Amino acid sequence: MTFRRYLVLAVVALTAPLGDTLLSLGMKRVGPVSLNHLSTLIHAVATPDILLGIALLICFFASYLASLSWADLTYVLPATSIGNVIVALLARFWLNEQISPWRWFGILLITAGVGFVTQGPSYTEGENACPVGGTEASRL
Repeated sequence: MTFRRYLVLAVVALTAPLGDTLLSLGMKRVGPVSLNHLSTLIHAVATPDILLGIALLICFFASYLASLSWADLTYVLPATSIGNVIVALLARFWLNEQISPWRWFGILLITAGVGFVTQGPSYTEGENACPVGGTEASRL
């Protein structure tokens, strides 16, 4: 895999937890929002934390789509699982949320399960075929 592909996977792994954490931070500052009062929802979306969170989630989605264009889902999705650990760390140390030992254990189990999945065969690494109409140089 090329450096650019690793970079795209790193963007996938980091932008989702950061975006989700910023959304949580913003909504804690805004307070309860009801779909019956759209003005409060619009006000919430206009706050800086939430706008930055949305922008990071758009970056996540764009990089996720890009990575799925050249890699198997079973290769890309485990790369996103580190987000579970990052979200827990951000929630604990940035948002000061209390995380029970059972939740930490659950995160450990998810991470271990992903570790087992990544040991399986991957068709992404051995893939030499180019996209329709593309050349090897046009691929990431």
